[in-house]
Amino acid sequence: MVSINHINLSFGGRILLNDISFLINQKDRIGLVGNNGAGKTALLKIILGLQIPDTGTVEKPSSLTMGYLPQQMRHVDSKTLFNEAKTAFSQILELENKTIELNHEIEERTDYHSVNYLKLINKLSDMNARIEILGASKINEQIEKTLLGLGFMPTDLVRQTKEFSGGWRMRIELAKILLGRPDLLLLDEPTNHLDIESIQWMEQFLSDYHGAVVIISHDRALLDNVTNRTYEFKRYSQASPEEFYRHNDTGIT
Repeated sequence: MVSINHINLSFGGRILLNDISFLINQKDRIGLVGNNGAGKTALLKIILGLQIPDTGTVEKPSSLTMGYLPQQMRHVDSKTLFNEAKTAFSQILELENKTIELNHEIEERTDYHSVNYLKLINKLSDMNARIEILGASKINEQIEKTLLGLGFMPTDLVRQTKEFSGGWRMRIELAKILLGRPDLLLLDEPTNHLDIESIQWMEQFLSDYHGAVVIISHDRALLDNVTNRTYEFKRYSQASPEEFYRHNDTGIT
C-alpha cells in the first residue's frame, strides 16, 4: 500500500534518518518507538508529504486516504462537540447539500418529460444511492459511540468545543480522524491525554480497524496490544546516525 524507500534526512547538521526502507500493507499495525528527537515524527510527515526528505521516495496510490494526529494542533472553536465531530463526514455532508440543491432545481421545473429533467432525476438517484453506501444513516450513531468511547459524557455533545481543555480538544481531533476511517492512520502519541478506559476503547478500535495503522508511542502496553511490528529508532552518540531496527514480533524488545 505504501512503500518507504531509502529515506535519508539531516537536520541541523545531524543525520536524523539514515536509509529507512519498509512497507506499510493493508491491515498492518506498526509501532514507532525511540527517544524524543529521533526522527519518528519527521518520518510520519514524510509519509504524509508534509516534509521532503534529503533523498529517497515514498510511493503510495493516488487514491489513498490518510488521517494524521500530531502532538500539537490548531483547534477550531465555532461548533458544538457533536457538530465538530460531524465534520469528519465531509464527503457525505457535501453530497447531502448537493441533493438539497438538486431537489430545489427539480421542484422548480415543469418539463417533466424532457431529457434534461430525466437526467436530473437520475443524478439525484445516483447521489442518494452513494450517500446510502457511505453510511449516512449511521452517522449520528457512529459519532456518539466514538465520542463516548473516548470519554466524553452524553451531556458534552451539545457543549461548544471552546469549553474543553487542551487534552479534551485532542480527543475531539482524534475522534474526527477515527470517524473519517482513512486507509492509513498515522498517530503521534495518541494516548497522551487519555484515561485508562479510553485507552482500552481505542486499543479495541484500532485492533478492529479496517485499514493500516502507524503509531508513535511510549505506551508499551498499547503497542503490545495493538501492533504486530515495531520499528525502533536508536542513537548511540551525537556523531552517529540513527539506527533503525525492525522487530517482526508483537511488543517491544
